[in-house]
Amino acid sequence: MIADTRTNAGLDNVSTFRKLHIYTEPGERLMALASSGNLSLSQTVRSMLTEGIENSETGERETLMNAPTMFQAAQRIGRAIRTIQQVEGKALEEADVDHAVAFLFGGQIRGERLRLFMIYSAGNFIECTTDTPYLQIGEHKYGKPVLDRAIGYDTDLYDGLKIGLISMDSTMRSNLAVGLPIDLLLVRRDTYNPEVNYRIEPGEPYFQDLRERWSTALRAAHIAIPRPPYRTPV
Repeated sequence: MIADTRTNAGLDNVSTFRKLHIYTEPGERLMALASSGNLSLSQTVRSMLTEGIENSETGERETLMNAPTMFQAAQRIGRAIRTIQQVEGKALEEADVDHAVAFLFGGQIRGERLRLFMIYSAGNFIECTTDTPYLQIGEHKYGKPVLDRAIGYDTDLYDGLKIGLISMDSTMRSNLAVGLPIDLLLVRRDTYNPEVNYRIEPGEPYFQDLRERWSTALRAAHIAIPRPPYRTPV
């Protein structure tokens, strides 16, 4: 997972908030939740999932950490979203405040496979598959073409990380609502511990080099392509 940290409530109110959060029980489970959209709602959803939502049938306080499966954990996120939308959505709508939220939720619980879900503002969700080898939320239209052209189901993990960073850089170049620092999480299946849990700060050497190399490569690529042969006959 890769997530930026920029949020804004207008051009003169830009802040930095972490959008990628990790939930782990070493050796047993590792889950990650990345958010986009209304910051107050996404923070409330996370708090509800940490404190627990009481199940009226069982009396259990349901959290991400006691969910028996990744699928049921994704369902709990969806229910939390619907609950907070019912409580806050109408008031925010009347105040003309965008109350859309979206989440990427991924990880593994011992005994089942690694899974990744995209959860929408209505609480419904889809799962990543071999045919759809990546999922994106938030401001992504400028970086999505990079992923569409370069990412496949069999892409090496660190090549995928590199391509993801190029995609993020492409988004930042064209959209001021996305910016550094960037949080990274890289996990291999059946490990239940992060292999990479890192924050890229402004001026970080590798990312700066990647940005410059990508710009140079794009310029070289378009120069190497023949010019269009189209001319209007005289």
